[in-house]
Amino acid sequence: MKVSLFVTCLVDMFQGNVGKATVELLERLGCEIDFPTSQVCCGQPAYNSGYVVESKGSMKNMIKAFEHAEYVVTPSGSCAYMFKEYPHIFKGDPEWEQKAQCLADKTFELTDFIVNVLKIENVGARLKGKATYHTSCHMTRLLGVKDAPIRLLKNVEGLEYVELLGKERCCGFGGTFSVKMGNISGEMVDEKVRNIEETGADILVGADAGCLMNIGGRISRTGKPIRVMHIAEVLNSR
Repeated sequence: MKVSLFVTCLVDMFQGNVGKATVELLERLGCEIDFPTSQVCCGQPAYNSGYVVESKGSMKNMIKAFEHAEYVVTPSGSCAYMFKEYPHIFKGDPEWEQKAQCLADKTFELTDFIVNVLKIENVGARLKGKATYHTSCHMTRLLGVKDAPIRLLKNVEGLEYVELLGKERCCGFGGTFSVKMGNISGEMVDEKVRNIEETGADILVGADAGCLMNIGGRISRTGKPIRVMHIAEVLNSR
């Protein structure tokens, strides 16, 4: 099975280890990985800020970059969902609507792809510790990927999974929201960190780099002894 990796901006610029873990994990599960070098931003930051026309240039570039992909897989529920929005954005466009639909149909978030396409729930990972999982807003509420990451985490040898109190609440990142509404964002991430502490977990796991960057930053600044890991890193642990 051939997979084209959509690495995302945050992974590319700040969390390259997540991209590496994603590739190694998928290769171990029997996938052939391709990386279209013309990929850029999916256009989400500009689109969510109201710059719809301006964001379409990036979107068209991404449609062309992945035009010949068999499957597109990304370690980000948020960015995967943005591809799913393309058909709506280009609705009625005789040149781009069908191409956008094609890309949306073959795009998957990493854990969704592993569980629902590859039909694998135990990837053979091993990691000792007690972990809780942050459910990011776009991935759960919009993309609808809820069970796949939990199934995979519960099958990691040596890892004790505990439910996160208030897991459905936003961590305060929300892209540009964390910049425009900094004070509110700070209160939200403080609540999230308190809830993580209450679980007694020594590892926080998430599936979106933005959320992990936001929560991890607050954990680091407050000196909490909690390790922050992307789920790709957990599932690639041996």
